[in-house]
Amino acid sequence: MKSIYALLIAGCVVIGLTACSKKKEPVVDPVVKETPAEAVAPEQSKVNEDSLAALERERLEAERLEAARKKLQEMMDRLMSEDVYFDFDRSELTEEAKTLLIQVGEVLNQEPRFTITVEGHTDARGTEDYNLTLGSARSTKVKEFLSAYGIAAERMETISFGEEKPKQAGESEEAFAKNRRANFRVNVK
Repeated sequence: MKSIYALLIAGCVVIGLTACSKKKEPVVDPVVKETPAEAVAPEQSKVNEDSLAALERERLEAERLEAARKKLQEMMDRLMSEDVYFDFDRSELTEEAKTLLIQVGEVLNQEPRFTITVEGHTDARGTEDYNLTLGSARSTKVKEFLSAYGIAAERMETISFGEEKPKQAGESEEAFAKNRRANFRVNVK
């Protein structure tokens, strides 16, 4: 009987040990779900459409900026090519000069980024000091007219060159008439 008990105890111990032991989990490779091509295509298509739309917006913006730049350049060229002419030994604006200055005022009103420098000039007759003073009076008259037209004074400055920068060389009345002027230098702020 002792041997049966011993055998029974040994069997229980073996069963207990095997029941309590940890089982090793089998190693399984992770399952990678493959997305069908049909599922990827709409998502990829959406990305491509967004990219194309962004490129189109950039192209349209570049065209808009180029058109604005051309318009600005045309306005600047128009302003810089015009001169206000004066009678001999005078700083009063002629009717022709006023008509031109109204056009200049319109351009300045259309483009608030423009500032101008009004340069006053004279012909070669008279002393250097007298011509500098007359050139200053001419540029000031132009500024005053534009100020009265509604252009802010801080957008304009004046300078006199007197007879220093003739537009046309020579001692003829035609050359003198071309040199009695005020012209514009346009700046963009």
